Amino acid sequence: MATDGLHENETLASLKSEAESLKGKLEEERAKLHDVELHQVAERVEALGQFVMKTRRTLKGHGNKVLCMDWCKDKRRIVSSSQDGKVIVWDSFTTNKEHAVTMPCTWVMACAYAPSGCAIACGGLDNKCSVYPLTFDKNENMAAKKKSVAMHTNYLSACSFTNSDMQILTASGDGTCALWDVESGQLLQSFHGHGADVLCLDLAPSETGNTFVSGGCDKKAMVWDMRSGQCVQAFETHESDINSVRYYPSGDAFASGSDDATCRLYDLRADREVAIYSKESIIFGASSVDFSLSGRLLFAGYNDYTINVWDVLKGSRVSILFGHENRVSTLRVSPDGTAFCSGSWDHTLRAQPQALLLEVALPGLEPSDRPGPSAPVNLRGCARPTCKTTCSGIKMGPVSQKLPKPAFQSTLFK
Repeated sequence: MATDGLHENETLASLKSEAESLKGKLEEERAKLHDVELHQVAERVEALGQFVMKTRRTLKGHGNKVLCMDWCKDKRRIVSSSQDGKVIVWDSFTTNKEHAVTMPCTWVMACAYAPSGCAIACGGLDNKCSVYPLTFDKNENMAAKKKSVAMHTNYLSACSFTNSDMQILTASGDGTCALWDVESGQLLQSFHGHGADVLCLDLAPSETGNTFVSGGCDKKAMVWDMRSGQCVQAFETHESDINSVRYYPSGDAFASGSDDATCRLYDLRADREVAIYSKESIIFGASSVDFSLSGRLLFAGYNDYTINVWDVLKGSRVSILFGHENRVSTLRVSPDGTAFCSGSWDHTLRAQPQALLLEVALPGLEPSDRPGPSAPVNLRGCARPTCKTTCSGIKMGPVSQKLPKPAFQSTLFK
């Protein structure tokens, strides 16, 4: 019996009541430290002006939805994965494809560049995280050198190398995160605590950092200690799935994007949410978020095909970018902050290899090129392959809109 270990006059109900009481007291003590709002502190900060932003490069070659992308540390190369089962390494300056790998499954939902730039990792519905070494010989068979590093019991949703090529973090639909040794494939640490699919993770930016943050379908964002495997902080203020999390450049805060159509900023030192980025006109979920190098801007990709740029301090939207023809599934700022790339269900990635002084390398089109208010919106379901309904609970129907085929068909796939 579960109650055999209880003392006299104690019941599970009384213990639960006591736990709730203690939780309430902790919230009261935390509220006492909440003396000022972020936007009040930022009142004296000069407001940001409007940006002039244009697409500089369009990378075409995937035959289906682009699901994930990552920058190489050299600030030039990009790796992307797609529902077509392909993983492509691009030169973002020339838009050339340098490597292409065909995975054993479709829905390659995660990919990452190794810190050295000499390897990539990827995975998806095969439940594995595979590492491929990169060489200068483009004719070499990369699949022959594949190393299967991680094995989960459900789909792989995210992966990220630590500060070396020797360890990799993974997140999965089985509700766990894990740290693996790349060379041996040994599980070094597992992280249990999420109550549903884990959809995203991000490693703390410090070189000596031993924490990472994860988000999932249980609406929780959790901060983990990689050494102990314990959750050290948890935040549960979103009203729907958390699709993306990203650390602030200093590592003292992180942002999250959710299907509840909001992005939120959490201060780890204050242990609370400090800002919400939303507008009444935004009704579609945020699929991906990232900060500018300074941390002043927050870029968020949405399911209505747009990218919104938020002023982190003032909480206001400073720009909205058009150009993609389907939902924006992934976006990342380059390591040096001078380039920005987004991937979409329209099969393309949009990037700017070099930035002008006032153009922070953001994709977008001129006003005359923007879709009108009657532009079709894709409601074909959420990005998780196991989900049978849309985020609003509507049953998925047949595809009502055929997306245009890529203008360029890579010969590497033939």
